[in-house]
Amino acid sequence: MNKQNNHIKLLVVLVSMACSGAASASGFQLLEQNASGLGNAYAGSAAIADNASTIFYNPAGMTQLKEREFSAGAVLVDIHAKFNNNGSSSLGVLPNTGNGGNPGGFAAIPNGYLSFALNKDVYVGVGVGAPFGLTTEYSNPWVGAAQAIKFDVKTYNINPSVAWRVNDKVSLGFGLNWQKLEADYFRLASVASTAATIHLVADDTSWGWNAGALIDVSPTTRVGVSYRSSIKYTIEGSISGALNTPAKANIKLPDTLILSATQKLDDRWTMLGDLSWTGWAKIPKVDITNTSGTVLQTLDTNFRNSWRVALGGNYKYDGNTTLKFGVAYDQTPVKGESTRLVSLPDNDRIWLSTGAQWQLSPSSKIDASIAFVHVRDSKIDNDQTAGGRGRVTGEFTGVNFWLLGAQYSSSF
Repeated sequence: MNKQNNHIKLLVVLVSMACSGAASASGFQLLEQNASGLGNAYAGSAAIADNASTIFYNPAGMTQLKEREFSAGAVLVDIHAKFNNNGSSSLGVLPNTGNGGNPGGFAAIPNGYLSFALNKDVYVGVGVGAPFGLTTEYSNPWVGAAQAIKFDVKTYNINPSVAWRVNDKVSLGFGLNWQKLEADYFRLASVASTAATIHLVADDTSWGWNAGALIDVSPTTRVGVSYRSSIKYTIEGSISGALNTPAKANIKLPDTLILSATQKLDDRWTMLGDLSWTGWAKIPKVDITNTSGTVLQTLDTNFRNSWRVALGGNYKYDGNTTLKFGVAYDQTPVKGESTRLVSLPDNDRIWLSTGAQWQLSPSSKIDASIAFVHVRDSKIDNDQTAGGRGRVTGEFTGVNFWLLGAQYSSSF
């Protein structure tokens, strides 16, 4: 009972920490809801079900766990990028030179999960994490300061779930998601021959759901499919600085569909695969308005839906050690240079991952993983002169991520 209480207390701490400041998947989606999958570039995410973090990727996977399981960990993210100016123009007294330094930075993405068997066929669980997040912050001088100096999006997600073993081959799962979104947006404006700040802070809470199915096609082949719903927000807060007014914005975060498979080749090798789709087209634009509905600024995202494919392998080195490998291609939702935002200099990316899992005892194990994510150079020609925010023309180069994850899982 003491161990169970300690796991619950740790989960409560993770709830308070579960936010993010780094978008490591395309757009500002965060796949890093465990460290055990990082070593495989999250291939097989909806089918592997080897610890309680399956609650996020496919709740049906709880039926593959022991009577009570706990998992907690974090992924550290280090992002680097450089802007190369090619004729950008600002307005009034705003800076007309400067590349803004490295708009990336360092962040941590914590997560935690608990799973319980009510009987041999019904399981319940809860997970906490941060499915979306983004921080870009430029230093002075920065030629794009009228479009954004800082853009920070954080989410907090609590995901109670249930799973049902239909028979010895098929399991189903369902979860609810209480989610909070916080936005912090900071830029400069030219007002009466001076450079003035505009600072938006807003938040909202909302609900979504997720569901999944797990199918053992054969003793060596497993298929998983999972879906996470879109979540609609009306974030409310205030704008301060050059403007001082209450403000709000409507935004619908995208839904995600994942198809995964695992294939055991022999006693040592298991192959994993993932194909996922994210409905980014649900964010064609974001209108920031005052309480009377007057549009103060529009973020023209013009996103498209995106695809991701991942392949991985696990090699059982000995009775206690499993080595992991993975690669992935992740498509950006950004259509082109005219709609690429300085707050999201995103493009297609390639993942290269590796890691290991150590069985410490029959009831506990740890995972450690590392991944390098390379983002294609991204041209930008975003003209917001008509809105008083200048034109940013150039290219983001050297954009890459290092991801380092660790996770502890146990049955009790």
